[in-house]
Amino acid sequence: MQQLSQQAFGWGEEPDPSTGNDSLLVAAVLSNDRKATAEFVMRFADGLYGYVSSRLAPRYDEVDDLVQEIFLAAWKNLRRYQGTAPLQAWVMGIARHKIEDYYRARLKAMESIEGSLDDHQVSGDVPEFHQALEQNEMKAKARGVLASLPETYRLALIWRYWEQAPAREMALKMGKTEKAIERLLARARAEFRERWSHGQSA
Repeated sequence: MQQLSQQAFGWGEEPDPSTGNDSLLVAAVLSNDRKATAEFVMRFADGLYGYVSSRLAPRYDEVDDLVQEIFLAAWKNLRRYQGTAPLQAWVMGIARHKIEDYYRARLKAMESIEGSLDDHQVSGDVPEFHQALEQNEMKAKARGVLASLPETYRLALIWRYWEQAPAREMALKMGKTEKAIERLLARARAEFRERWSHGQSA
């Protein structure tokens, strides 16, 4: 399966790194400087909201809580920042881990993925999910179809193809077999193609 860009939909693009001194900002935040803490939030809030919103769509009601959780995790671990990479990259790394935790928790809370694969008869000219993501003219429709999918399928597809997580890694983190994950992904791809062919989107 071809690898996908993490910004395949054009959502949640990360802003350019700040020109400020990251190490000085971190030191000021750790010293409980309120202005520095406000600067920390202002510098990264837009990027985090864009990133999290794109990964949780259409569950926008959960975005604020997850962004707050990311900021709290960043502040809790700020002493571990070594300054060897841009602070933004460090914060976004925390965000990616939190998003992955969200996928895992949501999928585990849902119905077992060990069921049988349903067959879907679709037109031969319907693109596969990863193909739709790679073609600019199809991105808008792909977003709509993806948003219309059951949450289990939507999260599995985003985790696998957008976040580029191998099926084996997904299986390990969910406590499932790789075969079970592959069946879930197969069902999700089939449903995506079915809805695409019938024009069903959110």
